[in-house]
Amino acid sequence: MHVVSNWFSIEVFDGASSASVWAEAYRDVLIETAITRGASDWSWHRHTWGVVFEVSFADEETWESFSNLPGVKAALDAVPDPLTGLIVYRGRGGSSGSPYPRKPRPLIGCGSAALPIPWILGSDLPIAVTSLDLLPRPMLAGAGALRSAS
Repeated sequence: MHVVSNWFSIEVFDGASSASVWAEAYRDVLIETAITRGASDWSWHRHTWGVVFEVSFADEETWESFSNLPGVKAALDAVPDPLTGLIVYRGRGGSSGSPYPRKPRPLIGCGSAALPIPWILGSDLPIAVTSLDLLPRPMLAGAGALRSAS
């Protein structure tokens, strides 16, 4: 009977600090814990975007016991970007599935935000801003004629 091992991957992306620094700090703990829990093989891969730790166990229950250990949980809690910088999944990983490298993620909203409109408190009339002066001053838009708010 031939036993097929199950591969599991932990991808850590760069964040506030480099994922390589994280890998150096937690490499020995993860490898030692994996060996003592029955891992048959493991490997580390460094990429431009982060690191991947791949580990092979005989079954999924062994993986579950490995991933629930306090040392492994502490390592996963200490990744450089705890919100979006960690992916744990079954199978080997670390590539985009094509011969081309991963492209950088675009900024959400192109990195810009809308500025608030300057309103005068207590006024229900729309505000017009003139561009004749160096500093814009709020103006009240009235019945066809503009008058100063002050």
